[in-house]
Amino acid sequence: MGKYQLDSKGRQAVSKYHEKRKPDQFDKQKHLEKLRTAYLEKKRKQADETSE
Repeated sequence: MGKYQLDSKGRQAVSKYHEKRKPDQFDKQKHLEKLRTAYLEKKRKQADETSE
């Protein structure tokens, strides 16, 4: 038996701890949509400035 083996209560506590601190899932689709929107806005502003 290892020095640091946990009983069932200890394992539950550790898994609960890590579950709380796990970062949110990275949503690639939302991120790409956000970048695309920002890019299009920037391009539109540049086009407006050059046409004036």
